[in-house]
Parts: sequence; C-alpha cells; structure tokens
Amino acid sequence: MPIIFLSPSTQEWNSYVTGSGSEEYNMNLLADALVPYLVSNAIQYKRNTPDMTAASSIRLANQGSYDFYLALHSNASGEGHYGENRGILAFYYPGSREGERAAEIFVRNLKTIYPLPDQVAARPTTTLGEVRQPHCPSVLLEIGYHDNFADARWIEGNREAIARQLGRSLTEFFALPFIEPMETRYGTVTLSSGSLLLRSRPEREAGVVTRMPAGASVSVHGEWQGWYVVHYGVYVGYAAAQYIQLG
Repeated sequence: MPIIFLSPSTQEWNSYVTGSGSEEYNMNLLADALVPYLVSNAIQYKRNTPDMTAASSIRLANQGSYDFYLALHSNASGEGHYGENRGILAFYYPGSREGERAAEIFVRNLKTIYPLPDQVAARPTTTLGEVRQPHCPSVLLEIGYHDNFADARWIEGNREAIARQLGRSLTEFFALPFIEPMETRYGTVTLSSGSLLLRSRPEREAGVVTRMPAGASVSVHGEWQGWYVVHYGVYVGYAAAQYIQLG
C-alpha cells in the first residue's frame, strides 16, 4: 500500500492577516482534516511535528521509504506587495515526471473549489528544498496567500473541502478509488477455516498484503463496491466485505 510523508508548514512566524494564527497552525489544521481521507483510502502516512523544520522533515523522510512527499504551506507576497496576490501554486522539481503528474492532479482538483480557478497553477522549481531533496516524488502546495484577507478567510472556511480534494488527488495519483471517510468500525474475519487475503487494491487479482486468519479482529475505515478498507495489526489494505462481520 502507498505510504506518504506529510509535511505541514513549521513556519510559526508567518501570521495570517485575519489573526487566526500562524501558517504552521493553519497548515497543521489542514493536515488534521486530511488524515481521515488518508485512512479511509488505505494510504499510510508519517507526519512531521511542529517542533521540526523543513530541513529536519526532509531528513526524516529520507531515512524511510516513502512513495510521495507532500508539503502543505500557504504563501505571502514580497515586501511592499503584501496582500496584493491570490492563488494556489503546486511546486514540483523539474525532470520529476511523477512530481509533475502529481502537481497537475492537485491543480485540477483544487480548481474545482478555489474561487479564482485561473489562479491555480503547477510550477517547476529548483529552489525549494521540499521538492528538490526528498528521495521520492514530491509536491509543495502553496494554498492561498495568508497575507491576503480573502485568501486567508477562504482557507479558514474551507479546510474540509480542501482536505477532500487533496485526498482525492492522492487517490488519483496512486490509481486507487476515492472513498469518503466513515466512522471506524470493528469486525471479525468470519471464515470457517483458512485465511482472508488482505489485498493492495480492491480487486480479486491484486497483490496480497497479508493473510488474516479466521476469527482475526480488524478495524474497517472505508467501503467500496463490496470491499472494506481494513487495518489488521500493522497492515493496511482491502478485504472482501462478505467475509467480515462488523460489530
């Protein structure tokens, strides 16, 4: 199953013009809203912490094995132009085909909810460490301008909608069906004998993540066309719903 490194901004000194807090604070709220979409779509993640920096986040990510690095930020105009700009930018490293593909997916989905869709764009860059240095495909999203009152208000009032489009974008990138979050339920594998296969996709021929013995306890986080998104110990994947009895 895919696993991403989630890196909300650690820039606690960048204040929102609305007074709602810092870039770090608001991007961590957005990351909080994104997590249920990751869980419901069988996308595993590791997340940085507010006491880290961009550099330490990159180092931590590069110590592991991740399929994608997603950095969440909000933007600000240069000195003398505060409050003048609006828009969303998806930065990727030039030459990274997967980074560019991901950036274009984010742009396409965020255009559907941002009030100025023409101001949502993907851009290559070699200057941002969070797209240049990770060992996996990466995108840094600048989601609106926190020095622009309209953008700051839009971010604050649309966290759930933004998180939903980020989750949808990640499922598109990993070629997975998009599943809305549901309340976690617990169940039991109901085979009379043998084991139930936990698969990497909701398909009968998909790769096997692990085998779950009859009577095994599982948690269910999503449902799609006869399949459950299942957590079983440290394993995450899809299992045929007919063989799991929910409590």
